[in-house]
Amino acid sequence: MIDSSSPAVLCLASSSPRRRELLAGIGVVVDVQPVDIDETPLHEERPDAYVLRLAREKAMAGSRRTTLPTLGSDTAVVCDGRILGKPADQAEAAAMLQMLSGRAHEVLTAVAVTGPAGLLDVCVATRVFMRRIDDREMAAYWATGEPVDKAGGYAIQGLAAVFVERIEGSHSAVVGLPLFETAQLLTRQGVPLWHAVGNAV
Repeated sequence: MIDSSSPAVLCLASSSPRRRELLAGIGVVVDVQPVDIDETPLHEERPDAYVLRLAREKAMAGSRRTTLPTLGSDTAVVCDGRILGKPADQAEAAAMLQMLSGRAHEVLTAVAVTGPAGLLDVCVATRVFMRRIDDREMAAYWATGEPVDKAGGYAIQGLAAVFVERIEGSHSAVVGLPLFETAQLLTRQGVPLWHAVGNAV
């Protein structure tokens, strides 16, 4: 566990507590600077291009506020080529879970980091296999409040874990940040991780 009183070594251009917690888990203290950008997909924009564009725009917007390396990220749940955002209401959440129930879908998470090496980015795709979910379970899940602000209407790190049979790829990417790939980008930008703390560079 890192000392949260240590000085920040990275600007996180996101208000996501999940991304902050994931970075803390690899020893990175962040200065949280959420940015507000237009997240409307462009006409005929592919899902992977969409998340990469948003990650880059967030990182660049955040970097204008600080001298620290800055990380921006975006995650999209994709099924049948359609990007599933955050559900507006219970009916939309149920429709999303009905679409995902009993089959596989893809979660794309892009990460972009500004710093001495310029703008570096990566997009990670993970396949998520869900068991069948009945209407009663969908209603009960909505009542917990968890799906309200989650892309695709579910949180793999939360109560919806009971719906997920298996994944192929990165679990942390589905949560919000692919840690293996993120660590590589941060290292290239000179951001120290847990094993570098206290060591001479």
